[in-house]
Amino acid sequence: MGSTKILILTTGGTIDKIYFDALSEYQIGTTQIAKLLEIGRVAAPFEIVELMRKDSLELTDEDRGTIVAAVEKAGTDRIVITHGTDTMTVTAQALAHVMGKTIVLVGALAPARFAESDATFNLGMAFATAQVAPPGVYITMSGQVFRAGEVVKNREQGAFVAVSQQP
Repeated sequence: MGSTKILILTTGGTIDKIYFDALSEYQIGTTQIAKLLEIGRVAAPFEIVELMRKDSLELTDEDRGTIVAAVEKAGTDRIVITHGTDTMTVTAQALAHVMGKTIVLVGALAPARFAESDATFNLGMAFATAQVAPPGVYITMSGQVFRAGEVVKNREQGAFVAVSQQP
């Protein structure tokens, strides 16, 4: 297996969105992940690789193929993927066949640049999960760790919930 270094692949999504004024739409800017890890005083080794800057609703099957290929060729078996929340579960499904690696998808419901964002907490959970969870695909959102395939985004609640909690 690979080293204990955690590879962080960024794909865009709300976690990295910015806006310029009240009349602007959100755009995905440069990733804030390094800054969040610095603020969190993370001492564990990590590497950040920006794969793309896309809203998850704009991700194509080709984009998901790029994500899967990056995970498969990674020199480590511990991987965090920042991702938009709308299609995070779809990408998790695309990664389901990757064996021998701990893969954690994470995003935010509010941009990391916002004072009241869930980004820092979610990223911390993902980073911790990547260090201790056995191989598999996980999603860390809403203060919980979910196995991929067992979670959905509940838009009405503004949270990720276990499939078993859905009506």
